[in-house]
Amino acid sequence: MSEPFKFVRIPSLKTAGDFRKHVASLGLDLPCEDSIATGPGSPLAQPIDGILINGKRVGNRWAIQPMEGWDGTTTGGVTDDMLRRWQRFGESGAKLIYGGEAMAVRPDGRANPNQIIIVEENKAGIASLCATLVKAHQERYGKTDDLVIGFQLTHSGRFCKPNDKQRLEPHVAFRHPILDRKFNVTSDAQVFTDAEIEELIQCYIRAAKIAWDVGADFVDIKHCHGYLLHEFLGAHTRSGKFGGSFENRTRILRDIIAGIRATGNQIEIGVRLSAFDFVPFKPDPARSQPGKLGPGIPEDFSHCLPYHYGFGVNANHPVEYDLTETFQFVELCAQLGVKILNLSAGSPYYNPHIQRPAAYPPSDGYQPPHDPLIDVARQINVVRLIKEHCSRRREEADSADSGKSTSLPRRLPIMIGTAYSYLQEYLPHVAQYIVRHGWTDMVGLGRMVLSYPDMLADATSKGTLTTKQICRTFSDCTTAPRSGMISGCYPLDKYYSAKPEFQQLKDVKKQAGA
Repeated sequence: MSEPFKFVRIPSLKTAGDFRKHVASLGLDLPCEDSIATGPGSPLAQPIDGILINGKRVGNRWAIQPMEGWDGTTTGGVTDDMLRRWQRFGESGAKLIYGGEAMAVRPDGRANPNQIIIVEENKAGIASLCATLVKAHQERYGKTDDLVIGFQLTHSGRFCKPNDKQRLEPHVAFRHPILDRKFNVTSDAQVFTDAEIEELIQCYIRAAKIAWDVGADFVDIKHCHGYLLHEFLGAHTRSGKFGGSFENRTRILRDIIAGIRATGNQIEIGVRLSAFDFVPFKPDPARSQPGKLGPGIPEDFSHCLPYHYGFGVNANHPVEYDLTETFQFVELCAQLGVKILNLSAGSPYYNPHIQRPAAYPPSDGYQPPHDPLIDVARQINVVRLIKEHCSRRREEADSADSGKSTSLPRRLPIMIGTAYSYLQEYLPHVAQYIVRHGWTDMVGLGRMVLSYPDMLADATSKGTLTTKQICRTFSDCTTAPRSGMISGCYPLDKYYSAKPEFQQLKDVKKQAGA
């Protein structure tokens, strides 16, 4: 199919110089080093100093992001597909496994009927995931005392499909003037009551205890991508103790952490945060036709201005970010003893281009509205702004002459940046500059490790990459689960291309025009 517009494909840029020229033509601040640094001197090979997670120093600067495989049992248990993925995470060389899977804290919070559920009945299986990962890492790299593993705890809220892969059963924080019609929210009865939230908080506390029992070093209290706790951060229009004011909209996080600590559980805490959001997008109907998606454009938001339905978004122009409350939230996390902040943006369900920049859309998405590098650079620079803000606030507290005070702790959380996969060949070149110059502490990789789990291990040991394994952002790992199939890298991983779902996926993509 023809492209809605022409943009330069990353593989066509043959040198780092070519990449920089292209970035400059887009007017972006996205630095790229000339070559891949190798050995212990590589910025990406450096351990994290100054902050320990469960007594461990994270051994290098890349993290594996949490990914749902849609491949658990219907009771939320572990399968061979899942064990294979965790084994590959262990073999990757990453020293921070940030979530591995998004684990539902109770059955009705699943995004699909095969999502893992972190409850007592599944405890042994979840323990086997950890054991498999650690064993694989030990066998390949010879040590695990600098390997840190966390579980992402979640409730899918607006995106719940706990019983049928095609049937939404949403349970939301508030009524949304645009998203309600998209995600089958038709009644106020689908809005969580305060009492129901109190019950849900206890589910998170129990899940954290299971995580500690089976060997996790930390849990991530998920606040990203439009899932429930992220939605609560935007609950400006909600009444009661969990809505309205910033204090109320962050009460769930504070109560979960306080509850975990009250039980005596010493597990560490991380938060994955969508640092900003935009209004939902849709394919441009004027440039779409059957079998051909148009480029993304914002949904009409003129009827809901000022836009009080998101977090980190400019209320008067909701296709721009406003980091005022983001800075507040990050400071709150530091005050609460959160050790890791994993920073993302937006939602894969309603504005995937800002969250997951890609050359090719998922089947229910839209063509890129502009060069995806614009979205990569936006996320990278927002992490930089957040890190600079926290450092500045810390310096103010340390200055005897400033007359200012802050309740930020001496050690700020480890910060992980996101949205690097679209950089492809130049991911290591950009990532090492960003880490070297302190724009982020760590680089998080998600779909990239499905096709090429040891990409950064190769980069730092060899200085080269195996180009045939590099993720080209075909979005099959998203299109497959949106169509009821298990997720995986169908184009590049023979394990998945040999499955019967491979042909089914091709048919779905052809019909959708993705």
